[in-house]
Amino acid sequence: MTENKRRAAIPGEIIAEGEEYLPGENTEKRNNKIYSLRYGLIEESNNLVRIIPLSGIYEPRRGNVVIGKVELVTFNGWVIDIGTSQNAFLSLSEVPRFVNKDEIDEVMDIGDMVMIKIVSSNKRGIDATIKGRGLGKIEEGIIFDINSHKVPRVIGKEGSMIKLIKDETNANVSVGQNGKIWIKGDKVEEELLAKKAIMFISERSFISGLTEEVIKWFNERKK
Repeated sequence: MTENKRRAAIPGEIIAEGEEYLPGENTEKRNNKIYSLRYGLIEESNNLVRIIPLSGIYEPRRGNVVIGKVELVTFNGWVIDIGTSQNAFLSLSEVPRFVNKDEIDEVMDIGDMVMIKIVSSNKRGIDATIKGRGLGKIEEGIIFDINSHKVPRVIGKEGSMIKLIKDETNANVSVGQNGKIWIKGDKVEEELLAKKAIMFISERSFISGLTEEVIKWFNERKK
């Protein structure tokens, strides 16, 4: 198997052979051969082979930062749609300041967008918090969706792709693990350029050498 060279695999394809390889997420091992269980990108690290899916529905996990829309205001918190079968619940106790129960809708109301962190996710429901840097109500900028399974490609290795987009556009980019992306720039043109770059990445998430392609894409727009 080639080192650090991501390529796409289809379900049932042999993606690695040998005793030294271990099966990771979305793979299985049979007779010293590792098979892909999903359509996605092959990633190998320290002989652990996994598939990063390029399609599918978002599955909430503890620690994920997501962007959602307030669907309901209750006496003790907010019900937030994050694009999953279950809504998330943000309790008053998970707001980093005192909130008067009579003024709860002044903090966030139905239709407001918010960046939250998932504290727990199980059959009983999804609990969230806005205690943390960068979390809370979204006031300005643009928000749009990509497939949640393409988020790792948009972020890049150790945040490299996001840094590239920020450097090229001067816009701040916040990526929710549920595929919702918030862009805030000083100018609308900066926000729209960042959005176009992210859509370019999303549409080409299956190719290798993606960073070089994105750099080329930005350079063509400077001419």
